Amino acid sequence: MRSIWKGEVSFGLVNVPVKVYSATEDHDLHARQVDKKDGVRIRYKKVRDDNGEEVEFSDIAKAYESEEGEMVILTKEDLASLPVEQNHEIEVTEFVPADQVDPVAFDNAYFLEPASRSNRAYVLMREALQQTDRLAICTFTLRNRTRLCALRVYKDVLMLQTLLWPDEIRPAILEGLDKEAKVRPQEVKMAASLIETMAADFEPEKYEDDYQNQLKELIEAKAAGGEAFTVEERDTSSDDDGDDEVADLLAALRASVKDRGGKADDTDDQDDDDEDSGSAKKTASKKSGSSSARKTPAKKTAAKKAPAKKAAAKKSTATKSTSSKSDSGSSGSGTANRSTASKSPAKKAPAKKSTARKTPAKKSA
Repeated sequence: MRSIWKGEVSFGLVNVPVKVYSATEDHDLHARQVDKKDGVRIRYKKVRDDNGEEVEFSDIAKAYESEEGEMVILTKEDLASLPVEQNHEIEVTEFVPADQVDPVAFDNAYFLEPASRSNRAYVLMREALQQTDRLAICTFTLRNRTRLCALRVYKDVLMLQTLLWPDEIRPAILEGLDKEAKVRPQEVKMAASLIETMAADFEPEKYEDDYQNQLKELIEAKAAGGEAFTVEERDTSSDDDGDDEVADLLAALRASVKDRGGKADDTDDQDDDDEDSGSAKKTASKKSGSSSARKTPAKKTAAKKAPAKKAAAKKSTATKSTSSKSDSGSSGSGTANRSTASKSPAKKAPAKKSTARKTPAKKSA
């Protein structure tokens, strides 16, 4: 592994000579552009705009546009003359709590190796950072750029991690969050239970890059003249607006907890469901008070019940009149009075029924 920068870390009056190495590398398979007819490789050529002649890489220089629009050519020697390029120092400006730097700001990572005969200052800084649980915020120039970076400890090695500048992080303005959905307390509780059943220590070694592994398998199969995979038809019948998913969210959470071997508290969920259903019924009743279409079924039901009451009233009247006749034949006037009383409610009941029917008609009109 070859170092890409050499200098020293300075904080206060302490200087730590270090060498900088790239801490990460790309494991992806890189494709080459070829002619699809015969697989002949396609190469890019550096050509002039005016006559199309190819230019050798060694003859290519960098040019920057001035404020007046003039192209100014700068050589490597010109760029090396900048004061920041001549300063081989990683200057620590402050030490901040580790949790105050959001991971979204982390960019490239570099290992720092002691560059002096004695690594005493290196070990001192490493131990101090570990004990205080802080990051050293510093700046230095690398590859024609001034970098904002965080110095931290990674597996007993000082690591320099470049940070994105604040204006390089886009604001999180997303249309999908304009209207935030409301979640029920039992859904949050069940989601927290699911998280607890899946809690574990992070072991990156147990994860694999499935895409790269399958890509290698596909390349070897195609090279041998075969096929590695078959394309399965995607079921698009389940693609909807997500209403069913939202409706079954609590059920899916409960099933996930049970599938992970956890315990789903159905009692609390049932109580919450009852409360939600009760509040939903109250809301529905309030809404029905302002909706004429919902009033109609209620009045019709009452109208249907009225004939049953009328029939019961007739039966009771007939029973009373029969018993009164059998007990005394001279009580005809009393029987007539009872029959008259029983008939008058029967006449009023149809009147109420007809009124109930007329009211929806007027409202619907």
